[in-house]
Amino acid sequence: MFRCRFSCRTAIRPWWPAALLGLLGLLAGGLPPAQAGTVEPIRIGSVLTLSGPGAALGEPELKTLQLYVERLNAAGGLLGRPLRLIHVDDGGELAKVDPAFRRLLDAERVDVLIGGTTSSASLAALPLVERAEVPFLSLAGSVLIVEPAKKWVFKTAHTDRMACDKVFADLRARGLTRVALLSEASGYGRSGRFQCLARAAASGVQVVLDDSHDPKEADFSAPLARIGASDAQALLVLGVGASSARITRAVHAAGLKLALYHTHSIGSKAFIEAAGDAAEGVRFPAAALIVAAQLPEADPQKRVALEYTQAYTAAYGGSVSTFGGHAYDALMQWAEAVRRAGSVEPDAVRRALEATHGYVGTGGIVHYAPTDHLGLDATAFRMIEIRNGDWRLID
Repeated sequence: MFRCRFSCRTAIRPWWPAALLGLLGLLAGGLPPAQAGTVEPIRIGSVLTLSGPGAALGEPELKTLQLYVERLNAAGGLLGRPLRLIHVDDGGELAKVDPAFRRLLDAERVDVLIGGTTSSASLAALPLVERAEVPFLSLAGSVLIVEPAKKWVFKTAHTDRMACDKVFADLRARGLTRVALLSEASGYGRSGRFQCLARAAASGVQVVLDDSHDPKEADFSAPLARIGASDAQALLVLGVGASSARITRAVHAAGLKLALYHTHSIGSKAFIEAAGDAAEGVRFPAAALIVAAQLPEADPQKRVALEYTQAYTAAYGGSVSTFGGHAYDALMQWAEAVRRAGSVEPDAVRRALEATHGYVGTGGIVHYAPTDHLGLDATAFRMIEIRNGDWRLID
């Protein structure tokens, strides 16, 4: 008997959107035709941002899911069943997030949700996911996604709090103690600002100016004038996507002599390409993935980071990003949990995910617990500096 996760008014849709989504999922997931007609597939739902300011993050996430769903299917799927990836683009618009998740839960009856490219999208989806009681692995940065811990929500991206701590530690190591914050008016920007303000004093750093901007702005002359008039020795930018590159160019054009920091939200070559020469010298914390070849041979992450890099670049060319790595870790953690659970029954998989201990991924070594659905510690972050258009490992 058909069981609605919410109300049947919400769940029942005309047949053709679901059929079309199913076809798209089959094509995206690399589902072998012979299997499709004989065995019920395991359905993976993803809501990612493929258009708008967050597209540079969402594109490698989707490509990664498509690549590794295809690879898992080529190896026989999971539990003898093929995988089907069904994706919806939220367009970077909060108004589209709830309908996208409902579509996957009600019409497609997915077994797991991976996505929420931006913190705003992931945070908006939390109430719906918790009511639906389906495992959700978020790819976004805000610590609020998993703190306090939510029963059905896990997260593979490092948090904004971790970024604040790593940047402040690097500032102290360089003898810099006065920093200005420039945060964008977004879920990630607001959460990051709150975390950095809360962590600064204990880190031995003074926030001498706390400013903000609209991520759609093109003119940053007003906040940069205020920053220039302050006694800040460094500037930490808290934002996502294209605005981060625009700010970097504006700082360079204004001739501000500050140590410029961003967070892991710029962990893609798309940032360097957009910022151009202004990116030179920018520092930011990020996953080991993007400097895999520079890691010591004994580093436990080196093998998995290099293997992912080789697979991704062979399939798509270009370079890897931390965002694709978040998607890889989410899919692989879930796949391991399904194998351990021997089932895709939601609570069995959730319990298996929560029991994950020692998973070595592109983002770090993960140890989940009932009160910790991030599972990463400070060692999961590396400090990176942009030199000559490339990433250089600092520590």
